[in-house]
Amino acid sequence: MLNELTPRPGAQHRRKRVGRGPGSGKGKTCGTGVKGQGTRSGKKIKPWFEGGQMPLYQRVPKKGFHNRFRVENEIVNVGDLQVFGEGATVDAKALQARGLIRGSGKPVKVLAEGDAPKGIKLTVNKISGAAKAKIEAAGGSVKRD
Repeated sequence: MLNELTPRPGAQHRRKRVGRGPGSGKGKTCGTGVKGQGTRSGKKIKPWFEGGQMPLYQRVPKKGFHNRFRVENEIVNVGDLQVFGEGATVDAKALQARGLIRGSGKPVKVLAEGDAPKGIKLTVNKISGAAKAKIEAAGGSVKRD
């Protein structure tokens, strides 16, 4: 039964043989046209090649500086922690669950804008000195991972 399997009629095409005379439809120039870069052997022209004119990526002026070592943080203000209430334990997962950070895996940094809730236990990657002072003044504690 398996030895009787064949492709459906019309599913396979014969290979076009080029350079086999004018009657083949692909004789002489073999479908490449006459003269020029596209007719040469190994004729792969990259999509961004502009024929030798100055390429766009070189014509456009470059501006600014991109620091490859910059670390971006997820920012949370102390005032935003009021949603957790007094005596809560807060970490990155709790912040993500409340929608205060995106949870993109970036380090979480707490800044000092707003008033700290009382007795909060905070676990974050980074915290400003002023934010730490506000939380500890309100009877809370800060732990860094």
